[in-house]
Amino acid sequence: MSDHKIQSPNRRILLAGAALMGITSGLLPDSVKAQSQPKRGGHVRYGVRGGSTTDTLNPTTYSNSFTRTLGYAFCNTLTEIDANNTLRPELLQSYEAEPGAKTWIFKLRSGIVFHNGKPLTSTDVMASINLHRGDDSKSPVKSLLAGIQSMKAEDAHTIRFELTEGNADFPYIFSDFHIMIVPEKDGLADWASGIGTGAYVIKSFEPGVRAQVERNPNYWRKDRAFFDSADIIVMADATARQNALITGGLDVIDQVDLKTVHLLKRSPNVDVVNTSGGLYYNYAMNTTLAPFNNPDVRLALKYGIDREALLQKVLRGYGKIGNDQPISSTTKFFAADVEQRKYDPDQAKFHLKKAGLDSLSTSLSASDMLYPGAVDGITIYRESLAPAGINLDVVREPSDGYFSSVWMKKPFTASYWAPRPTADLIFSTTYLSTAKWNDTFWKNERFDNVLLAARSELDEAKRAEMYRELQLLVRDDGGNVIPLFADHVFAMSSQIGHSDTMSGVWELDGGRSLERWWRKG
Repeated sequence: MSDHKIQSPNRRILLAGAALMGITSGLLPDSVKAQSQPKRGGHVRYGVRGGSTTDTLNPTTYSNSFTRTLGYAFCNTLTEIDANNTLRPELLQSYEAEPGAKTWIFKLRSGIVFHNGKPLTSTDVMASINLHRGDDSKSPVKSLLAGIQSMKAEDAHTIRFELTEGNADFPYIFSDFHIMIVPEKDGLADWASGIGTGAYVIKSFEPGVRAQVERNPNYWRKDRAFFDSADIIVMADATARQNALITGGLDVIDQVDLKTVHLLKRSPNVDVVNTSGGLYYNYAMNTTLAPFNNPDVRLALKYGIDREALLQKVLRGYGKIGNDQPISSTTKFFAADVEQRKYDPDQAKFHLKKAGLDSLSTSLSASDMLYPGAVDGITIYRESLAPAGINLDVVREPSDGYFSSVWMKKPFTASYWAPRPTADLIFSTTYLSTAKWNDTFWKNERFDNVLLAARSELDEAKRAEMYRELQLLVRDDGGNVIPLFADHVFAMSSQIGHSDTMSGVWELDGGRSLERWWRKG
């Protein structure tokens, strides 16, 4: 058994002018670098916490580890964040910007075919992108693509994008797991067929239950797709996942229970791995509803949380304290000089009184499927709020359908957000007023204007100033309590091989482990 800690410093990424990503993963210690060379063969069984009976193969609906793992198995994206957390072309051969970053030229690799033998062309790519852009689209990345003024196929493998404003980070958008490339059919993206260009072919799909895949014999990447086949099984209970891994019923689990991780480490046939990045835990208030529409109530709830207690009792030290804004210290443009907010019940009382309240009673919803200790964390939060005169009711919600029936439906909900590769993508995904996943329904005109200006600003010093202001606006006015940045902690059989580095964008090697890992024996 080995306990892998993967972390590395930020590094510069060049993309036709320049952008930076700041997710970190890192290098494995020398003591655990004795990985076998990749080999083909064998079956692998995954146990993942996410999954819902409402899941579909439509990439605009992907919202959990089940659909994300499956999506990366049978499809590809235009760009990818590799195991070293570097942006690379995937289906693209190249991407290049003209001066000002308002015009981008994407060139596809030639010779790639879908599972049904259809050649990949610019038409497929444009249909896949337009799936998220339509007037009726409910895609969470719709706002990220809103800057595309026009998109034109110059030939079968070349696409020209004209943007409304310059965007130095534009290629990063297309590494997102929602923008999977599927075949075009009758002018539309044919996601329902379950056909992609990816490493594996779907053999069965039971929403919220299980998916079975087999290796694509015609996969265009010869250095990937080592397993013959795989089962992806939804198993919401962390204890059940860990027991199945220990007893050999599973080969990989996507998240371990940190309360019992010491027991998992005792198993001689299990490797526990943690990767660092910008994963954060979040308590989101609907800022359009009372009492959360009062910024002083929001500040009271931010001052009333004991972050250090949560770090030790929920994460067992596997993470860092948050400061009510989503840019982590591992991300480019993190404002290190902003004062860390500390637990201060007296200050919480002050803001409560400023809001015209002597006390406050509210409830916070969570589910055990979110992450180990999710409900326990709210219990700790309740205890720390009590001295400020705030009574917090802990609501334990069912695992199935949490993101469709609870999150963004109830006034105060727990959730988590995985890293995005740039500050712009982090803010644009859930803090921009028009973002599909703006889970606090927060609208701040100043924030929107500065974010859009920062996106097209090519002077890095000016960009840094803008992103600092954005972090302060979210921290001091936004509806998110962000107490923690958490490591991804997952586990696998010691018979599963992998490279010496792993991406920290998502758990399980940035979500792409099915394509990147192999069976040793």
